[in-house]
Amino acid sequence: MATVLFVRAKSNLDSAELENRLLERRPRFLDVPGLIQKIYGRDESTGDICGIYFFENQKALSEFRETELAKTIPTAYEVKEVTK
Repeated sequence: MATVLFVRAKSNLDSAELENRLLERRPRFLDVPGLIQKIYGRDESTGDICGIYFFENQKALSEFRETELAKTIPTAYEVKEVTK
């Protein structure tokens, strides 16, 4: 059964810069083992950003969390507050 990770965060980036960084990093996510799909969005009313990640299973999610790619998400998107 698929495992879903949903993250909501506040970022210091404006919409244009956030989009640039998402596009810059996108190819790296294509190589994540067990990642089925990744969706990013922004809540227009609060400015919060969200990420929804669909993994094949819990093991794939756990392994992703230990990668350099996962660990650099907060700095890459200048996250200042996270809600999981």
